[in-house]
Amino acid sequence: MSAPEIPTDEITEPWWDATRARRLTVQRCAACGRLQHYPRALCTGCGGTDLDFVDVSGDATVDAFTVVHRSPRPDLQAPYVVARVRLAEGPILLTQLEGAEPGVWRCDDPVKVAWRALPDGRHLPVFRPAASGADQKAED
Repeated sequence: MSAPEIPTDEITEPWWDATRARRLTVQRCAACGRLQHYPRALCTGCGGTDLDFVDVSGDATVDAFTVVHRSPRPDLQAPYVVARVRLAEGPILLTQLEGAEPGVWRCDDPVKVAWRALPDGRHLPVFRPAASGADQKAED
């Protein structure tokens, strides 16, 4: 499955750089300690601007999901599962679920990060069932 070009900027660049090494990171506010994802210029807790990136475990729980039956692009093979996962550390990510048939997923399923390679050396985090022992590499 090919991916469209994903642009970066000064706020998202450190996050994307970490994906080159298959490291999942989130922002942390130096003022209040809040963890957040997606990368942004302000802390969603206190409005602070002193934000850095910290590694997280990649362990998560399915919070909500939907099965996409009609692909918006010809290069995306449907059906596939788009989900909100809550990281063990608290932040929520929007992602894809892989490694199980679309009809077997349930809210509260434990999942673990895996990585889909992008053409430019970055990786896109996707999530697989935690029990499958899935780590580090998703199908390209």
